[in-house]
Amino acid sequence: MHFRWNYEKPTPEQSQVAKELAAKLCISPVLTSLLVKRGVTTECAAKRFFRPQLADLINPFVMKDMDIAVERLNDAMGRKERILVYGDYDVDGCTAVALVYKFLRQYYSNIDYYIPDRYDEGYGVSNRGIDYAKQTGVKLIIILDCGIKAIEEIAYAKSLGIDFIVCDHHMPDEQLPNAVAILNPKQDNDPYPFKDLCGCGVGFKFMQAFAKNNGIPFSRLIPLLDFCAVSIAADLVPVVDENRILAFHGLKQLNQNPSIGLKAIIDTCGLTGRELSMSDIVFKIGPRINGSGRMESGRESVDLLVERDFGVALQEAKHIDLYNEQRKDVDRHMTEEANQIVARLDTQKHQSSIVLYDEGWKKGVIGIVASRLTEIYFRPTVVLTRDGDFATGSARSVAGFDVYSAVKSCRDLLVNFGGHTYAAGLTLKWSDVKKFRDRFQQYVAQHIQPEQTEALLNVDAVIDFKDITKKLHNDLKRFAPFGPLNTKPIFCTKDVYDFGTSKVVGREQEHIKLELVDSKSNNVMNGIAFGQSASARYIKSKRSFDIAYTIEDNVFKHGAVQLQIEDIRPTEEEKQ
Repeated sequence: MHFRWNYEKPTPEQSQVAKELAAKLCISPVLTSLLVKRGVTTECAAKRFFRPQLADLINPFVMKDMDIAVERLNDAMGRKERILVYGDYDVDGCTAVALVYKFLRQYYSNIDYYIPDRYDEGYGVSNRGIDYAKQTGVKLIIILDCGIKAIEEIAYAKSLGIDFIVCDHHMPDEQLPNAVAILNPKQDNDPYPFKDLCGCGVGFKFMQAFAKNNGIPFSRLIPLLDFCAVSIAADLVPVVDENRILAFHGLKQLNQNPSIGLKAIIDTCGLTGRELSMSDIVFKIGPRINGSGRMESGRESVDLLVERDFGVALQEAKHIDLYNEQRKDVDRHMTEEANQIVARLDTQKHQSSIVLYDEGWKKGVIGIVASRLTEIYFRPTVVLTRDGDFATGSARSVAGFDVYSAVKSCRDLLVNFGGHTYAAGLTLKWSDVKKFRDRFQQYVAQHIQPEQTEALLNVDAVIDFKDITKKLHNDLKRFAPFGPLNTKPIFCTKDVYDFGTSKVVGREQEHIKLELVDSKSNNVMNGIAFGQSASARYIKSKRSFDIAYTIEDNVFKHGAVQLQIEDIRPTEEEKQ
């Protein structure tokens, strides 16, 4: 892949602030310039950034309707009403349900949980779920990670004498459901200052408020923070402000004393004995929790997450691991099919977006396929499959483009839709698919910027190999946890050469193991360039080249540094 490198040199003012900050913090100006780019410009703000404090979490009662929600929950428990914790079948929904259910069951026994079946019930609140609640004597449903658009379903529940507390983070419509309380900081009139909580985050704030109201010490909530870290990473919400605090302490919990269910997943995917990062959640833990919801039933993931017996949890983790393997096979097959369709359709080549549909595709993995296609083609993508008379699907976006607004522009064609800037779900009549495709593509063409459809690599700083010290590497780790709006810094070093020992590696000779030097020091740097063997011939030609990379731990040499090369380009390219 050929990236366009984007590097914004610090202004003289930014450089001066970074220099002053470096002296106060005793860290490299290279790193303080990264802080300045992140809006951290004072010693006090830097200390809060490096050491996020649970004491800085926002008072949950600032959120609209929180007092009403806590009062209704207290009332339900006082009257011994049956409570149902209901959530979406993805990682965010499952962790949210597990968090609320695990916390409340310590104080109340008349409580159950429910995850709708992706294939039989679809996304969000279903009439089947409400009927289940009625049959089991439920009087209060706490719904997590969905519900903000369930106007008809919540009205139906109300007619049966069932109240709803909605805990959601998706964009609300003008009309809201008739729930007892709606907890969603994205509501227009909500004074809550942080708008980017995930569904599990909203659930955590609800439990924080409940604990505060009932004199339960905050320390009882800390064991649940690992669920927050998992959902923040998997749902790709910005890792800033309150999310940063929750992710930081959630990762700490995950590494030091994870819940039994998550410990079983960690053991199953071979992560035991190493420091877990947000990347481990995104690529290892999250997909396994998602696996059961995508292939069979999301309830199995919640069963695992709330399990009290480690032996049972380990068996359940192995079971959902099989689902994940099946999911990967289906995902691979569908992506290949989708790629073939894109290659065949001349019309798609000239469009700013991709809309694909196939009657036989599996509903549970179309979101993953849409993500894959955006990564390959750098265009907003919608993938749809047939469900009776309807088409159901997922939309995914590229950096900086609001795909939710693009989907919303076609709302007159849609039966249902929901989501946020970078991901959305939708349902429409199968007969309207072609109309939707044309309208969606027209909207994207009118609103997308040309630079949003190309492979862009944002370089944070240009440095020499002599700058890469053990201290810099250790200080760099303090920027974690990484995620949207706090991405892992990408560095560039210019005019580097092969030390003479670089070689192509991998089963299919697709990677390059590099040993590099630059012209300003004698440091030999080890690096790995995954999937970039096409550059090997140039590297071995003894000509200079520029590299963009992240700085990582060398897993084979304890304490050593390894560069993970994101892109390689001949130095001449820049000079042309």
